[in-house]
Amino acid sequence: MSDAVSPDALRIREAQSRDLPAVVAIQTYYAHHTVTTFSEEPMSLAEWLESLEEKRATGHPFLLAEQDGVILGFAYAGHWRWKSAYRYTVEDTIYLRPGAEGRGIGRRLLSELLSRCEAAGYRQAIAVLTDDASTAASYALHAKLGFTEVGRLADVGVKRGQTLSTVLMQRSLGS
Repeated sequence: MSDAVSPDALRIREAQSRDLPAVVAIQTYYAHHTVTTFSEEPMSLAEWLESLEEKRATGHPFLLAEQDGVILGFAYAGHWRWKSAYRYTVEDTIYLRPGAEGRGIGRRLLSELLSRCEAAGYRQAIAVLTDDASTAASYALHAKLGFTEVGRLADVGVKRGQTLSTVLMQRSLGS
């Protein structure tokens, strides 16, 4: 694959159960090798299947970026919090396959996710990012797509021997 991704070659689509082994592989890398996610153990295939089914049942999008049959990333929206007053607010999650960064894939994937959330009637999107140099690209991506920093939670996680903080970003969807 070349460094640049042709807009015509990259396909954004709904995730299917047959795609979940690729999702597991991508998330496993981040769980084991980074502080990007606070997950210390990867989700199993069965847990991802349950998550996909829950997203479908609740109307939250779960999207994949695919080129030439290779899954280059995934993004999904889910409940921000489970209390009913938060029902119009979602939290986004996005992962790119290692080596797929910096090619415009994340922007296309997150843009489509936000569009679908807006079309579904959601009003606010929240991103929770690890406050670490390794997440600078994710911070920049969210900022480019209209998210603003709204808060920080200091020292709320410990992973790989590091005490970690999070940055909260928010974006309005629709009117």
